[in-house]
Amino acid sequence: MAKLYFKFGAMGSSKTAQALMTKFNYEEKDKTVWLIKPAIDTRDDRIENGRRIAEARSRIGLFAPADAVAEGDDLLALFRARSESAPTDVIICDECQFLTGKQVEQLKYIVDRFDVPVLCFGLRADFQTKMFPGSKRLFEIADSISEIKSICRCGRKATVNARFDENGKIITEGAQVCLGGNDKYVGMCYKCYYDRIHGEEM
Repeated sequence: MAKLYFKFGAMGSSKTAQALMTKFNYEEKDKTVWLIKPAIDTRDDRIENGRRIAEARSRIGLFAPADAVAEGDDLLALFRARSESAPTDVIICDECQFLTGKQVEQLKYIVDRFDVPVLCFGLRADFQTKMFPGSKRLFEIADSISEIKSICRCGRKATVNARFDENGKIITEGAQVCLGGNDKYVGMCYKCYYDRIHGEEM
């Protein structure tokens, strides 16, 4: 019986690496993987012959082409259109926090009606410790939820995605989506996050 999986972790917890290793494991068993990611995440895309190629790329160097899905895309319709020309044994979504709640529901429908497993990898919450819409819906309807653990510099478990400006000052206000990697975000425990905010306020 297929399931909708949500595997979440803080920045730097190897979410994309695990998504790509999962893809490799399925393909090694001759399974066809549909790798997708929200189109809003353009950090790792490249331009080839004037055309944007979407990729999922991890910090340790693993990468693979992915289909970019826009906010208004119907994932069920895309799945059905894809299935007309090629079988889909599993769907893997990187950066799933950027999906809409409706798109998460469409993935759940695919799991339940077509018996195709869907594995979603992404963040739980933003730099203000508030859930992303896609993550919130996954927590509500996913069949399996697991945490990809990483640690703060102090040694505690990292749970917060702290955002920093170019001067190393922690940011506590602004748009929920601001693309970046190690240049803008650090996975921290809540204690260090709280201490950093209040230390800078003094």
